[in-house]
Amino acid sequence: MRPANEALIVIDVQNDFCTGGALAVPGGEDVVPRINTLMDEFQTRVLTQDWHPADHASFAASHPGKQPYEVVEMPYGPQILWPVHCVQDTPGAAFHADLDLTLADHVVRKGFRPGIDSYSAFFENDHETPTGLDDFLTARGIDQLTLVGLATDFCVLYSALDAARLGYRVTVIEGACRGIDLNGSLEDARQAMLDAHIVLEP
Repeated sequence: MRPANEALIVIDVQNDFCTGGALAVPGGEDVVPRINTLMDEFQTRVLTQDWHPADHASFAASHPGKQPYEVVEMPYGPQILWPVHCVQDTPGAAFHADLDLTLADHVVRKGFRPGIDSYSAFFENDHETPTGLDDFLTARGIDQLTLVGLATDFCVLYSALDAARLGYRVTVIEGACRGIDLNGSLEDARQAMLDAHIVLEP
């Protein structure tokens, strides 16, 4: 069992990010068995869940004439437009059926504000509006985090960078993550995490 000051953060292992989903990450569901094993090792396990309203500003469908993966300028900066995904209370937003939810101590829902996206488990994409996760972890004396889940080059990346910025010691287990790899984003993400002194494990 890992020490009490370490927590496992499981990022967005939801149906829409797995095979057949609206924004499928290649091999997304392959991470589930290893994540279930890891959850047995940690005393604190947090799951994050993309939880968008149907008309979310990050959806291409909310911008007439725009296509998925185009980039638009939002008040908080550039925003990639995504296919409609992880809409609140839909099967696509549900956790993958094989993920062991019985061990989850806390669930962080993000991206529920209509006008702003949220990749990170800690902040909305304005990098200012908190999700409450930092308070939850701090109250439990946790200062080391291990991150797993989907997708390596978006929500895992931004969560890891924010965690490092907040002062946590951060490890990302790459073998328990999968990436989208949009225009080389996977290698860029790896380099950004290494530059932030985040430990990458296979």
